[in-house]
Amino acid sequence: MSVVVVTDSSSCIDPELIRRYDIRVVPLHIIAGGRDLREGVDELPEDLSTVTTSGPSPAELTDAYTEALEDSGGDGVVAVHLSRVLSGTWDAARHAAESLGDRIRLVDSRNTAMGSGFAVLEAVRAARAGEDLARVYERAVEVAASARTLLVVDRLDHLRRGGRIGTATALLGTALAMKPVLHISDGKLVLREKTRTMTKAMAKLVDGAATDVGDEPLVAVHHRGAPERARSLADQLAQRLPEGTEIVVSELDAVLGAHVGPGAVGVVVASAATGVSED
Repeated sequence: MSVVVVTDSSSCIDPELIRRYDIRVVPLHIIAGGRDLREGVDELPEDLSTVTTSGPSPAELTDAYTEALEDSGGDGVVAVHLSRVLSGTWDAARHAAESLGDRIRLVDSRNTAMGSGFAVLEAVRAARAGEDLARVYERAVEVAASARTLLVVDRLDHLRRGGRIGTATALLGTALAMKPVLHISDGKLVLREKTRTMTKAMAKLVDGAATDVGDEPLVAVHHRGAPERARSLADQLAQRLPEGTEIVVSELDAVLGAHVGPGAVGVVVASAATGVSED
């Protein structure tokens, strides 16, 4: 037995990796037409413009942690979740963990998407290498702290409606037809700089992501309904990053997609040279 890793569905990890390494994923929720739907479990509507979202309940997390702890043979559980500032998931996780003792270690990634996902994968790598609970937890914290996330959205309406960005910033973006570059700072989504076109905004993403990276950075490009834009961003990054850098390109899942809206693109870079062992 070894330490078991748990996360939530916002981490956007490749489903194949989730299956291969038995990562436990607790679904976030979409509320649509009076129905409470679980991301990655239930069939979700294609149009997310009017839905609301919520995190898993303490009971759902308690069940996930309890099963993971049993499967670990008592070695323990490391649970990596999206920023407590962006979601109530952390509070629910803390409540759930309190009832299960000190073999449950919680990591607030202070991020989302692969900003959390890279920390999850490093925790898995450490667990598979036989590291103890404390070391698996430490590696997840270290990688999460290294992650930088930058984002451009077509319109700020979705973020404003979901309360993830201030009304003043949203009005600035829509009134002046600007394309603000956003980033996650101290767990919060904030304005980084303003541009007037998507082309300029994407150039800023590349500049921000390619600055001060290590020799073997972990890189992910995310999008919502904009695969060509994401591929263009990945191609531009490849020209600026160390040769041979693997860039994961994936679409954001429904909950994150509901907040950023169609056309959004973003990039995550983590400075730790880590990954999941292939053995």
